[in-house]
Amino acid sequence: MSRPLLALSLLVLFYVVVFGLRTWQHLRTTGSTGFHGISGRPGSAEWIGGVLFVIGIVLGFFAALGELLGWLVPLWQPGPWGVAAGVTITLAGILSTYASQISMGSAWRIGVREDERTQLIVGGAFKVVRNPIFSCMLLTATGMLLLLPNAMSIAALASLLTAVELQVRVVEEPYLLRTHGRRYRDYARRVGRFIPGFGRLD
Repeated sequence: MSRPLLALSLLVLFYVVVFGLRTWQHLRTTGSTGFHGISGRPGSAEWIGGVLFVIGIVLGFFAALGELLGWLVPLWQPGPWGVAAGVTITLAGILSTYASQISMGSAWRIGVREDERTQLIVGGAFKVVRNPIFSCMLLTATGMLLLLPNAMSIAALASLLTAVELQVRVVEEPYLLRTHGRRYRDYARRVGRFIPGFGRLD
């Protein structure tokens, strides 16, 4: 199997597990898909974050398809160890993203609705970092960049990183502080934002 085809296969696995399987499981359990879509008024930081998230996902797909079809040229040719590292990191990212989603149970959502109150999850993967789903998605994108070292993969990772920063800092953290108050603040003082020990609230 060629490197771009391998990368494309891993991306399809990511979409199926993280979006398809998890949404189907949530729908069966709760009667809701948990998907709230892109929120916020157009042009707001919240809306920009949602749009950049979608762009990052789409760019990741075309980074693989583009190399497979010869539209994109890699910036360097990964050797066997680079490919192995990319596959390992990508698989670890996919599995850990799914495990983090499962940690949320019925509180799992894609997006935030101001009028909705969900349980504050602090166990499982959330003992390690406050946003393990996003951390693991970024890990997946990093693995894909090792597999597909082209300009579109770099743009995909940059878009995803910017989207996650906006979503967490501008949308989710203020929402959780308003909704859960001191309990969330105490949790955020102990647990890092994306990396253990880093990004704790004062």
